Amino acid sequence: MMKDLILYMAQSLVDDPGAVQVRQIEGTHSVIIKLAVAPDDMGKVIGKQGKIAKAMRTLLAVTAAREGKRATLEIQS
Repeated sequence: MMKDLILYMAQSLVDDPGAVQVRQIEGTHSVIIKLAVAPDDMGKVIGKQGKIAKAMRTLLAVTAAREGKRATLEIQS
């Protein structure tokens, strides 16, 4: 569910939704979500002063907390 949430948000923000890739690495009490987008779309995903990225991380943290886990979002180009 967390992977799908990040994928949906990222594809909605970027110009090239086909280039969006999301990987999920699960631990016992944590999840790492790795988001990769096209280099031209990095600014759209991060936003001014990181506001978009912070909002995505906040939503991810809430979703993870419901499952009793901690989540980290890593954004890569």
